[in-house]
Amino acid sequence: MKFDWQELVEFHGHSCPGLALGYGMVRLAMQELGLSRDQDEEVVAISETDACSVDALQFILGCTLGKGNLIYHNTGKNAFTIFCRKDGRSIRVMASSRLLEADSKEDKVAKLLEADPKEYCQISKARYPMPGKARLFNSVTCQFCEERLSENMARLQDDKIICLDCLNAYERGY
Repeated sequence: MKFDWQELVEFHGHSCPGLALGYGMVRLAMQELGLSRDQDEEVVAISETDACSVDALQFILGCTLGKGNLIYHNTGKNAFTIFCRKDGRSIRVMASSRLLEADSKEDKVAKLLEADPKEYCQISKARYPMPGKARLFNSVTCQFCEERLSENMARLQDDKIICLDCLNAYERGY
């Protein structure tokens, strides 16, 4: 499956090794699972990083936070777990420590794009169960700051609906 590198760079904003790394990781996962770009949450991804590589995951695979089929689980590792809802298959792809050496960022990008992703990625079983489908929640208003929020993120404090930003916040005047 071919993907236009230049379109991905335009989406991300610049060419960099992290984006090239994600490009290879996602292509490898899609190849291993026989997937194409997600259309309606039939593919779910868990990203363990918030670095440049995640943009490749969103652009190529079509998993996004807004659609509810991209979950961010910060472990600080450059790893993606991809699930196929249709048949239950899954895979975890992680950048290995055997990254290709290069003299410059440009050289590293070129080497990553030319190399087989199996040279710099580890493939393993998913560490997590397949996430459930995204849910829609009602909105409520924080009775402290008066901003709207999803009811599943609201808390009660002194019998008032409150957002996480305002939780335990109070003013102590003189």
